[in-house]
Amino acid sequence: MSKNEKIKNFDPNGVGLNNGHFIGLPFEEEDASIIFLPIPWDVTVSYAEGTASGAENILQASSQLDLFDPYVKEAWKAGIYMRPSDESWSERSTELREKAKQYIDWLENGSDEKQRAGMAQIKASINRASLELKKWVNIQTTHLLNAGKVVGLVGGEHSTPLGYLEALATNHSSFGILQIDAHMDLRKAYEGFTYSHASIFYNALGLGNIKKLVQVGIRDYCEEEVAFAKSQGDRVKVFYDHEIKEMQFKGLAYDQICNDIIESLPDKVYISFDIDGLKPYLCPHTGTPVPGGLDFSEAIYLIKQVVDSGRTIIGFDLSEVAGLGHEWDGNVGARVLYRMANLAAKSQNLI
Repeated sequence: MSKNEKIKNFDPNGVGLNNGHFIGLPFEEEDASIIFLPIPWDVTVSYAEGTASGAENILQASSQLDLFDPYVKEAWKAGIYMRPSDESWSERSTELREKAKQYIDWLENGSDEKQRAGMAQIKASINRASLELKKWVNIQTTHLLNAGKVVGLVGGEHSTPLGYLEALATNHSSFGILQIDAHMDLRKAYEGFTYSHASIFYNALGLGNIKKLVQVGIRDYCEEEVAFAKSQGDRVKVFYDHEIKEMQFKGLAYDQICNDIIESLPDKVYISFDIDGLKPYLCPHTGTPVPGGLDFSEAIYLIKQVVDSGRTIIGFDLSEVAGLGHEWDGNVGARVLYRMANLAAKSQNLI
């Protein structure tokens, strides 16, 4: 059946189908314009774990979503397909997470010298596996990009998009990143893990094609990260959560704040959305929840304004959504993912 036939035969007002597809949509990878790539990995998380099954949680919750998007008419027709999670990476994540916990506990309890050699081996094994994962993500996303797909990577922890960003840097000579997050993620090899979830944008800025990093909702960070951001000059622009709130308290309209954020971005934009950028009631079981943040409508409005400004969303990720057993987190994550996909499709004239 062709894509047009699937669209003709699908009822967007019908009962949500439990057919194993995102929101019960009828598309397969071949005829979908947007591909969600799950990365079941949460080895380096430094607080609560469980995001490895975040994509599966989102998939299960998605069947009860309604398809109408007020910002993108008939958005579902672009075609979305979520790949199954790779079981081998899920198994490695589970195995290495247990080792990571031993290592992190050792650090937090004073780094007993008698255990140093064994802990060094654990750290090295995790760094090797994280590098392998980065290369695998690069291969998968490169293949999808070459097939003309828009890719939405679904974590897992926030370290997972690095290989994807490398793939985009091969296809685009220059682009910017809009990061919605509670954390700056600018630590160098946090806890000794080269590819830590807290180091994703320190690592990403090593890619010269990334001309701008604009961080929004930031409210939990260390002095080293602030200093590193300042050292990058105009390349990194931070809209701290407390500054956004103070501007609103003084009467500045959120629309103007969004305009100021968007003015900092180039024409091509990658969106990296850590779910903890939202207020904790929307993501109560994420790995590192922080008071404050954006409401759902504020986050989506910001992304909508990016598209309305004429900028193109070249890719996106959603990370740190809590895993199976936390239905509310999956419910919110599915909605964020769907709306980002729709707006990305609109920006690329796929609707």
